[in-house]
Amino acid sequence: MKLAIIGLGYVGLPLAVEFGKKRQVVGFDINQKRIDELKSGNDFTLETTGEELHDAKWLSYTTNLDDLRDCTCFIVTVPTPIDEHKRPDLTPLIKASESVGKVLKKGDIVIYESTVYPGATEEDCVPVLEKFSGLKFNQDFFCGYSPERINPGDKEHRVTTIKKVTSGSTPEIADKVDVLYNEIITAGTHKASSIKVAEAAKVIENTQRDLNIALINELALIFNKMGIDTESVLLAAGSKWNFLPFRPGLVGGHCIGVDPYYLTHKAQQIGYHPEIILAGRRLNDSMGAYVVAQLVKAMMQRRIQVDGARILVMGLTFKENCPDLRNTRVVDIVAELKEYNCQVDVYDPWISAEESEHEYGITPIAKLPADAYDGIIVAVAHHQFKAMGEAAIRALGKKAHVLYDLKYILPADASDLRL
Repeated sequence: MKLAIIGLGYVGLPLAVEFGKKRQVVGFDINQKRIDELKSGNDFTLETTGEELHDAKWLSYTTNLDDLRDCTCFIVTVPTPIDEHKRPDLTPLIKASESVGKVLKKGDIVIYESTVYPGATEEDCVPVLEKFSGLKFNQDFFCGYSPERINPGDKEHRVTTIKKVTSGSTPEIADKVDVLYNEIITAGTHKASSIKVAEAAKVIENTQRDLNIALINELALIFNKMGIDTESVLLAAGSKWNFLPFRPGLVGGHCIGVDPYYLTHKAQQIGYHPEIILAGRRLNDSMGAYVVAQLVKAMMQRRIQVDGARILVMGLTFKENCPDLRNTRVVDIVAELKEYNCQVDVYDPWISAEESEHEYGITPIAKLPADAYDGIIVAVAHHQFKAMGEAAIRALGKKAHVLYDLKYILPADASDLRL
C-alpha cells in the first residue's frame, strides 16, 4: 500500500514523517513554498525537526497531482475552518476531495482526518469523490475516518503517542485502516463502530473542553467583580482530586474554538437548537472585548488617556511556545483596542511576520522599546515572556501604565490586572 498525505501542515506533516519511516509516502501540498521548504529539511511549524525529516527516507514531496496516481491510500489532512458567520467552511475539504477523485482507482481507500460534523465524510465528501472519479462508493473505492489529535507545540504528546480513533466504511476497510495506523501509533488505536461515530467523537472532545473553559471564564468574571483572585480560587479548589484544572482565557486555535460550531451547525440542520454549547461559545468569544474593557477602565481610573494610547500586546499565537496563528483570538483584543482609537503594537518572537500580515493584517514589531506604552497585555505565556519577569516587562511601559497579565506568568501581586 503506497500512501498519499494530502496537506502538509501541522497535522499532515508529522503523520507523513512517521509513515515515511516505514513505507513509501507521497506528501502533497498545493503550496510550492511549503514543498521547497520541506525538501530543504526545514519545517516552519516546528512540529518536526530536520533530523526527523531526514529519517523519513521513504517520504517524498510534490505539488503535482499526477505523482499520486500510483498511490492506493489517500489520507486527507486539510484544515476545516469556520467562516465569518461561524459556519463550517468545507471548501478546503471539498477541493482536496476533487483532487483525490481525479487520481482515484478501483480498490483505493480515502481516509479523512479533518474535523467535520457527523455525516460529512459520507454526505459531503463521497459524492465529490464519485463525481470526479466516476467510481462507486463501497464498490470501487472505500473510505475511512481517523480524527487528528495533534496538539501543536506539545513535545510530549506527539502523533505516535496519542491514542488514535479509527473507522471504515465497511468492516473489512475498518480493519485495514486500523492495522495501517497501528504501524506508527505506539499508544494504540480505538476502532469505532462507524465513520459517523468517529466523526462525532472528534467534535465532542473539543466541545467538552470548550465548555469547561467557558465555565472557568464565567467564574473569572464573577470573581473579578467580587475582587477575588481567580487563580487563587482555582488552586484552592484544585486541591480536591476530581476538580478539573482548567484556566480562564482566550479560546482559539484550530480545534477548540472551531469544532463546537461544526456540531451545532449539524444539530440545527436536523432541527435541534443547542443551548449550552452555543452559550459557552458566545462567552468564550466575548473574552477579548472583556479584557479590553477591563484595561480601559483601569487606565481611566489612573487618569491615563485612552484615546491615542499606545498599547503593547505580548503574544499573537493561539497558545504558548509555538508559531501557530490559526484562529487566534488575540486578534479580538487588537480589534477592540482599535475601536478605542488606541495605537496597538503586537510582539511575538515565535511568529512569521509575513503570515501575520497575510492572515490578520497585523504587522508585528521586531523589537521592544522601553518607556513606550500606556498599557501592556500579556496575552500568550511564551517562555520568553516568563523569563523577562515583572521588572523587564514594566520597563516597556511609561511611568504611568497598566500591566494586564492574562496568563498568570507573573506572581499575583506583580501585575495591575489579572483574568
